[in-house]
Amino acid sequence: MIRIFIGYDPREAVAFSVLSHSIHTRSSEPVAIAPLMLSQLKRDMWRERNPLQSTDFSFSRFLTPHLSGYEGWSIFMDCDMLVLDDIARLWALRDERYAVMCVKHDHRPKEGTKFLDAVQTKYEKKNWSSVMLFNNAKCRALTPEFVNTASGLELHQFKWLESESLIGEIPARWNHLVGYDAPSADPGLVHFTIGGPYFNEYVDCEHGDAWRADREAMLAVAQRGEAKAVA
Repeated sequence: MIRIFIGYDPREAVAFSVLSHSIHTRSSEPVAIAPLMLSQLKRDMWRERNPLQSTDFSFSRFLTPHLSGYEGWSIFMDCDMLVLDDIARLWALRDERYAVMCVKHDHRPKEGTKFLDAVQTKYEKKNWSSVMLFNNAKCRALTPEFVNTASGLELHQFKWLESESLIGEIPARWNHLVGYDAPSADPGLVHFTIGGPYFNEYVDCEHGDAWRADREAMLAVAQRGEAKAVA
C-alpha cells in the first residue's frame, strides 16, 4: 500500500480533490491518501499560525512520520500539484540509506508575493519539503512536541536530521516547479507553487490544461455515478 499524506487548506479544497484523483487514476498499485486537515489534528498540532505561513499545512507536513507510527515509508506532498505519472514509480525510488528523499531544488524566487497575496519567503532548500518520501523510522526526531516548537527553518531545512547525508535525492521530474523550471513535456508531478489554474490569475499557466482535464474527468465520474443512482 502506497501511503500518501497531502497538505490540506480549505482555500484550495478543489486542488486537493483533483490531485487525489490524478494519483488514483494513474496508480498501478493500491494507494491510501489522507488529507492533513488542521480540524483533524487538534491533538497533534497546536502551534499558533505564523504570519509568514502561506498555507495551513506549512508545519503539519512534518507530522507525517508520527501519523505513520514511525513505521515504513510515507509520501507527503503539497495540495497545489498534479500527478501525471504512475505514483508507484516514485514509490519505487525509496532507499533505506536515507531518512527523507526529495527533489533538491535551487529555487530562488524573485517575486515578493504568490497566490492569495501570501508572502513569498526565501530561504535555502526552498521547496525541498513540498514533496518528501519519509523513511519514518529514521524520522523519530519529528515528534509533535518538536514540530510544534521548532522554527520554520529548523523544519524546512531538515535541521532535525543528524546529517545532510541522510537526505536522498529524487529526479526533478517528481517536483516540476511551474513558472520556475524550464517547461517540461514529461513531468511526473507538476507543482503550481506560485498559484494553480484554479485561481483566475494563473489560469493560463503551464500544464493548466492538464489540471482542467483531470478536474473534468473527476466531475464526469461523479455525474455518471449520480445518474446511475437516480436510475
